[in-house]
Amino acid sequence: MKNFSTVGARLAGAALLAGVMAAPAQAAKTCAFRPNAPDQHLVVKGDTLWDISGKFLEHPWCWPQVWGMNRDEIRNPHWIYPGQIVYFDRKTGRLSLNKPGDGAGAGQPGITRLSPQRRTEGLGRDAVPSIPASVIEPFLTRPLVIGVDELAAAPRIAASQEGRVYLGQGDKVYVKGELNGVKSWQVFRPGTPLKDPDTGALLGYEAQYLGTVALQAEAKPGVDVHTFIVGSSHQEMGVGDRLAPVPPESMRSYVPHPPERQVAARVVSIYGGVTYAGQNQIISVNRGSLDGLDVGSVLQLYHFGKVVADPGGDKGMLGMRKPTIKLPDEQYGNLFIFRVFKNVSYGLVMQVTEPVQVGDVAKSPE
Repeated sequence: MKNFSTVGARLAGAALLAGVMAAPAQAAKTCAFRPNAPDQHLVVKGDTLWDISGKFLEHPWCWPQVWGMNRDEIRNPHWIYPGQIVYFDRKTGRLSLNKPGDGAGAGQPGITRLSPQRRTEGLGRDAVPSIPASVIEPFLTRPLVIGVDELAAAPRIAASQEGRVYLGQGDKVYVKGELNGVKSWQVFRPGTPLKDPDTGALLGYEAQYLGTVALQAEAKPGVDVHTFIVGSSHQEMGVGDRLAPVPPESMRSYVPHPPERQVAARVVSIYGGVTYAGQNQIISVNRGSLDGLDVGSVLQLYHFGKVVADPGGDKGMLGMRKPTIKLPDEQYGNLFIFRVFKNVSYGLVMQVTEPVQVGDVAKSPE
């Protein structure tokens, strides 16, 4: 797989951050179209934004540039629906829902938009997703990473009705801890500790989702616990399990884009506890919102360059030290970030030519 131009990635990031449309000449440098790119593509059910981009572009993450999208439009993307046609305007080097030569502004660089055919009814329910929705759906609303401080402050199930060991739907439970006005909660159990491959620091815990509970009555004066009712039970829950607020509904349409600033991350874990990950599997990296990642950020995956013996090198003073050389990191795929925490993010593995391993490098496109 080819590496991307460092200069191109910087130009792309600068254009997006400034909210300025890239000129066709710049887009050509950073976002090359495939030699066999079609003139148009009829959007059908089952398409993804990444798939459509890949039909036209060498690198699907370049989608926003060839649509001329600024940062606000990336965060709140226009919808694309089955039945619409995506056109390749070869003159301007842009993609559009308007046929080249038709409509106001057609053929003029930098002002082509999706908005003339934007739909808002149903909040984009039928819109084409950016990546396979079914793969990441379970990860959008369930807690994945619980920080060390969050775990210490999380309310816990302190007792159950009639001393039941395992709890199911409709059972009454008693919770100790601060609710801060929240009524709907998820129940989780701290799982695998996530450690930074670079520093060894504890980033948090991968949480095991157990189900949901709803507040029935807050603790009254003289009472130590709140009363909850189990709403759903994905796995058996019991005394000692912790609570986290139900997160707001996640954005379902993501526009691929480089991170706001240069990011150099390492793979922390492969979801499910397996050794290797392939196409459409979930992995976590040791960078999050504090590092400039947001939903839709694209990172390139590299095998970490090893340090190996140099049999022909200078052995140094008295031949005491064995000479070594550092090999370059080898790029082999892409990672699409879809959920972001403070220090950890989860991404979907895209277009890999080799398996992903814990410790691999994930960094901004070059």
